[in-house]
Formats: sequence, C-alpha cells, structure tokens
Amino acid sequence: MSAEQSGRRLDTPQGGRRFSVNMDTDVIGVYAERIARFLGTGSYLLIQTVIVIVWIAINLVAVSLRFDPYPFILLNLAFSTQAAYAAPLILLAQNRQENRDRIALDEDRMRAAQTKADTEFLARELAAVRLAVGDTVSRDYLRKELDDLLDELTERLTADRGDLSRPVDDDDAGHRHDRGTRRRHDG
Repeated sequence: MSAEQSGRRLDTPQGGRRFSVNMDTDVIGVYAERIARFLGTGSYLLIQTVIVIVWIAINLVAVSLRFDPYPFILLNLAFSTQAAYAAPLILLAQNRQENRDRIALDEDRMRAAQTKADTEFLARELAAVRLAVGDTVSRDYLRKELDDLLDELTERLTADRGDLSRPVDDDDAGHRHDRGTRRRHDG
C-alpha cells in the first residue's frame, strides 16, 4: 500500500505528533500571584534569613554535619534556583495585574463616557425645561397684566361716569327718560 492510497501525503507535514501539555493558564496565574505576593512579604524575608543563618552556622560550627563547606556553593545554587523561579512568577503576576488594570481602565472609560453622555442629556433637558418655563405665564407677569387691565377699566369707568355727570340737553333728557320708562315697563 502506498502513501497516496493510505490518505497521507509525503509532502505535507503531520500535525498530530507533537507533545503538548494542556494547562489552565488561569490556575497557574493564580498560584503565581500567590507565590509572588508571599515573596514580597516581611515573613518570607524573615524565614529566608533564618534559614540562611542556620545553614551557615551548621556548615561553619558543626564539623560532623557539614554538608556545604565554606564557599557555600549549595546555598548559592539554592538562591540561583529560587531567583530563576521567582523572577518569571513575579513577571506573570505583574502581567495578570496589568491585564486587570487595563480591563478596569476600559470599564472606567466606558463609565465616564456614559456619565458624560447622561450629563449632556440632562443639560439639554434642563435647557428645554428652562425655555418651556420661560414661555409660560409667571405669577408676577399675570399680576402685572391684571393690574394694567384694572387700571384701564378704572379709566374707562371714570370716563363713562364723567359722561353721566355732564349737563344734559333737553332733547337728550327726553330720550333718556323714554328709555328708563321703557325698561321699567318691560321688566
């Protein structure tokens, strides 16, 4: 059976033979942040200082227990290994924090834009209400108009009374008398 007959082509690389490890990056990130937070505490520095002092004391004083003589090569190797792991863990924690900060900043920008839009809308509505209130009759305006109307009516009544109090002609008096008697008879 040839390669063509089995469905594989020799000029196309196969993709399924790679070794891959499926890891949840969030779980790794959470643990990295916890470790990075612990590495930055005073209790970690105290624990590390106590371990270094005990290490050096054992290797200098207890000749029978000496497992790392004076240049303390094993201790240096332990510090190098710790630094090799701590640096990437701290960077991973910083990257996760940066992502959270960026998301929070984007949300703050959206909230600020929404607040600005709401404020502009309310300002326009307030301006419209002010214009509408400006078109309505105020109490002071109505009082002034009524006072003006009252003054005008008072002037007219005074003018009409002035017409009644002037001397009456004989011709005009008979005419008025006829109107008055007609009214009495009709009523």
